[in-house]
Amino acid sequence: MTPAPVESINRAVLLLEKLSEAGPEGVGLAHLCRELGMNKSTAYRALNTMRTRGFVEQTPDGDYQLGPTAIGMSRRWFSAGSLAEQLHPALVAVARELGELTHLGVLSGDQVVYIDKVEPEKPIRVWSQVGRAVPAANTALGRAILSQRGLTDRLLTCFITDGQDPARLLEAVAEARLNGFSTEVQENEPGIACIGVPILGNDHAIAAMSVTMLAETLDETSIRRATGIIARVVPPLLPSSLHLPTALLAHHDERHIS
Repeated sequence: MTPAPVESINRAVLLLEKLSEAGPEGVGLAHLCRELGMNKSTAYRALNTMRTRGFVEQTPDGDYQLGPTAIGMSRRWFSAGSLAEQLHPALVAVARELGELTHLGVLSGDQVVYIDKVEPEKPIRVWSQVGRAVPAANTALGRAILSQRGLTDRLLTCFITDGQDPARLLEAVAEARLNGFSTEVQENEPGIACIGVPILGNDHAIAAMSVTMLAETLDETSIRRATGIIARVVPPLLPSSLHLPTALLAHHDERHIS
């Protein structure tokens, strides 16, 4: 039997959820009360209490928004160290199933930083190390993350490195949005290809994992197999706050995974 919620705590959580949805622009007290069916004086007391602990703050216009304490808790949860620890089992499972090198990366500026990796028993000859940074636009990891950040084409061009064709990046990101995964063939390392899959929190990419293989082995069959295995083994190993793209999962079920 589910215990009855503590009403004051339940109200506070509902208010925080609405403030999270409102984003940095904030939202007025009257709007919050209409949305939640909450008495103004009750909502005001709850918001004022959360202000004293930094969970809520007010804009110069008097609207309410999430405060530094609430935002800081989320950032600590999604920090590189925390993500590496939480997602390491998923990398291990994928590496074991595929027999390929797997990486976990996060976006830092216009680059992707490797924060974890798992090598198979017979690693391929590719140089990588945790802490290494590579251009996001040239990598499957970076393209996977960029595809799930809601960026316009104009903003995506800011990630283009010298000598790169802007059309190629825009095409690669568009394909990643459609398919739920990205690819890269010999654009970052000669003879090497990668498949990247974004890891989402609230439908926003907070990291990506990749499978690295010899470029000569990358074809439709190997892509189908790799993404199918990821779609099968990764979701049960993710924290409840994280998930894979719906587009990726929709293309795979147990019948299609070899």
